[in-house]
Amino acid sequence: MRLRRANRIRSVQGSLAIEGNTLSEIQITAILDGRRVIAPPREIQEARNALAAYDRLADWRPERESDLLAAHGVLMAGLLGEAGVWRRGGVGVMAGDRVIHMAPQAHRVPGLMQDLLSWLAATDEHPLIASSVFHYEFEFIHPFADGNGRVGRLWQTLILSCWQPVFTDLPVESLIHAHQAEYYQAIQDATAETDSAPFIEFMLRMIHEALEAGAPQANPQLTPQVARLLGVLVGEMSRDELMAALNLRDRKSFRERYLAPALADSLIEMTQPATPNSPVQRYRLTEIGRRVRG
Repeated sequence: MRLRRANRIRSVQGSLAIEGNTLSEIQITAILDGRRVIAPPREIQEARNALAAYDRLADWRPERESDLLAAHGVLMAGLLGEAGVWRRGGVGVMAGDRVIHMAPQAHRVPGLMQDLLSWLAATDEHPLIASSVFHYEFEFIHPFADGNGRVGRLWQTLILSCWQPVFTDLPVESLIHAHQAEYYQAIQDATAETDSAPFIEFMLRMIHEALEAGAPQANPQLTPQVARLLGVLVGEMSRDELMAALNLRDRKSFRERYLAPALADSLIEMTQPATPNSPVQRYRLTEIGRRVRG
């Protein structure tokens, strides 16, 4: 459950970051836990909406227009007056001050989306291909006044999760964020070539990388220092308690050789992730850490 939760947070953070949201995974975790976060109110609302939308994936069917509109309504609640309805005006995709794509006229949107959803319901294409084609065509149509990117990524996740549930919590969005320039370039290349192949190839690579990163791994090769840390960690312990148990005095060495690597490999976790330097900070084993320790 912890791994699924962490991946869901990564998905939300990655998808929002592509749109310019600056919240970190730690801040989004705090929002999920109902804790106070100091950040722009709009960014906090975006995170709350995205968390709610990903939680409702199981309620929606990818070929239903009503579900797609409902998803946009959840994602853009409190952010956009036209949440949950097709756009009524023209819209373009900008790169700085340059228009890189002018979407079809607003009066064509309902028909184009009906055609796209009908194709999705009837296609014999493999879900990996079909989901990528839908994602590209959706971004080309740009059916909403705002929020098209996050809806398109959410809907590809929905299409894939209806095929294989593992995709529900696979953080493909975080990989897209890490390759954001390539993502936009793939969309531009597909549009220029009037062929979705460049975008399909990009998305298949991102999905493959996400699967490799998220696949069950053999126990990691532990350094002696991390192995010792896991060995002495019982329940929840403070930094000073851990250093005393390890008979260490050098705080920098402890942080760099013991604590940081164990956190980076998700072998341990903070009890107060939103405030890493909290005076009441404690550390505990994760599910992975307990399995590795044996």
